[in-house]
This record gives sequence, structure tokens and C-alpha cells, in this order.
Amino acid sequence: MTTSNDFKNGMIIKQGGSLYIIVEFLHVKPGKGGAFVRSKLKKLLTGAVVEKTFRAGEKVEDVTVERKSLQYSYYDGQSYVFMDLITYEQYELTPDLVGNTKNYLIEGVEVVAYFYDEKIIMIEPPLFVNLKVAETQPELRGNTVSGGNKPATLETGISITVPLFINEDDTIKVDTRTNTYIERV
Repeated sequence: MTTSNDFKNGMIIKQGGSLYIIVEFLHVKPGKGGAFVRSKLKKLLTGAVVEKTFRAGEKVEDVTVERKSLQYSYYDGQSYVFMDLITYEQYELTPDLVGNTKNYLIEGVEVVAYFYDEKIIMIEPPLFVNLKVAETQPELRGNTVSGGNKPATLETGISITVPLFINEDDTIKVDTRTNTYIERV
């Protein structure tokens, strides 16, 4: 057991039988009344974000989660297959569990898997991935000075906004947290 005074971003707690990850929190000490902690919690299985207020010092059940690095192998049409690089054990994950991480999965990319009771409860993509541009409008002469942007579809099927000088078959670095273009590789 831990208290609401010990909250940290990324900490996983158990509330009402469900697992939540703390997205953000704020200790509030009003002039009148007791202090409290205002928090945003993300439910691990559904991804829903809820706001919850805890009294200062309120006991919550923290959860010990094991983190492992797994390498993405392939998608067989029904499940995503990952491999532990140390034990060579393979894990088949459902599309629901993989969620939006599928937008950044190319063969060989490493993800972080969170295990609870020897079962994967969440996977996290790397902060940055290099993806090839599959489709975009061709560059138009003279437009590069204005510093504009255009839509591009990447090899995984995700669409993002890129600068005008990016062409098809270019490899670009993408920030997986914000789904934005960083640089050409």
C-alpha cells in the first residue's frame, strides 16, 4: 500500500479492481479545508482517462509491474507476434491490447511490455520510430520557402503532416507520443 502523497507520473495503481496508470497529478493545499490530490488516471485495459480526487495521505494499492523489452516480429491477420530477445519466448497479442501502437510497428522495432500476474497488460512503443513515406503529394517548386506542410501516409498506414520537401520513399523520424514529424533520416 502507498498513499496519494507518493504519486508519480507513470505509477500504476489499483482502484475498484481495475488497473490505472497515473497520467498527471497535482497536490492542492487550499486555504480552508484539508489538502487533496487531483489526478488524471488512464485505465490500462480500455485506455479511458478519468479524473479522480484523493484526500492527502489516502491509501491506495500500488501494483508491481514487470517491464520487458520485446521485439515486434509480424502480424498474422489475427494477432501481433512479439519476441523476448533474452528468452526467445513469443507472445501473441490481440489488436485490442496493441491499440494505437500498431501505427508504429515495423518488423524489428522494440517495444516495452508491462506484465502483471505474468500477463501483458500494456505495450508502449519507442519514443521515436523511423518510418518510410508510402504516399504524399509531389513537391512543388517555389513552395519550400513558405515552410508549409502537407499530409503523408506512412508505411504502417498512419497519416501525419510533413514539410513540403518530403517525398515518397523518404524515411522520416516520427514522435510516437504526439504523432508528429521530427526530421528526415
